[in-house]
Amino acid sequence: MKSQRRVTAVALVLLVVLFAGSVASRRQVDRLRGTESTLEDVLYLSSGKTVKRFSLGYSSLLADIYWTRAVQYFGSRHMQHSYRYDLLYPLLDITTDLDPNLIVAYETGSIFLSQKGPEGAGQPDKAAALVEKGIRANPEYWRLYFSLGFIHYMDRHDYKAAHDAFLKGSEVPGALSWMKVMAARMSEKADDPETAAYLWKTIYETVTDKDVRGTALLHLTSLHAEADIAGLEQRTRLYRQEFGAFPSSWSDMMRAGILQTIPLDPNGDAYKLSPDGSVHVQDPAKFRFLINSQ
Repeated sequence: MKSQRRVTAVALVLLVVLFAGSVASRRQVDRLRGTESTLEDVLYLSSGKTVKRFSLGYSSLLADIYWTRAVQYFGSRHMQHSYRYDLLYPLLDITTDLDPNLIVAYETGSIFLSQKGPEGAGQPDKAAALVEKGIRANPEYWRLYFSLGFIHYMDRHDYKAAHDAFLKGSEVPGALSWMKVMAARMSEKADDPETAAYLWKTIYETVTDKDVRGTALLHLTSLHAEADIAGLEQRTRLYRQEFGAFPSSWSDMMRAGILQTIPLDPNGDAYKLSPDGSVHVQDPAKFRFLINSQ
């Protein structure tokens, strides 16, 4: 009994030391911001296997600590609109070494990694590798195949790999039937806004992290506006065919019966009509993922 108490005491002391090291690492990162030093130099205990050996059976608790640290690190960099997330993958790798069954680290962490800066680390290859690591540890969890297909489709633009991920996931017991549908869509269409919107909607509805949900919502509103603009520009061309010139205002199109009302973007602002018939949003900052939003 005394021996057990000694082991427990040693383990608790070790946990305190490791957590203090994590805090010290964060402070050191803050001091190094704006310098030429690399952030990798301050990662405390960079090997997950080493940390796990020292955990004395408390690896799951340590995984929670490292996962919290990864979320805090991502959140602080994201708020600063940083393009550097050098510590993110090492922190996620350690987290999942410590607890290979910590699903949230694979699902949410991979989105942190895959998004282009400043929304994320811009490392889709590492994001895919992280999810593949999760699949090896949790082959029965079909949603990880969704995460992998999402990364391949959205960020790596590898539609065959996306097809394979969705199809393989659809074969896992309990997988929802739309996984097969997504596999089929990967074969039928490549860069398809409707498919992209469906995937982002799924992310928005299934992920709890507020930063990820915020990014998903920005993608969805941008895709909505993109579809609106494509339809409106088709109508301005139709107006030109009928009247020999582009409309000078939305009122011209309403009088011609081509539109019923002034078109509004997803945020309720009127779209802008340019003399060349092109259509734009009023505030591009609200549609960061909209191509040619100016």
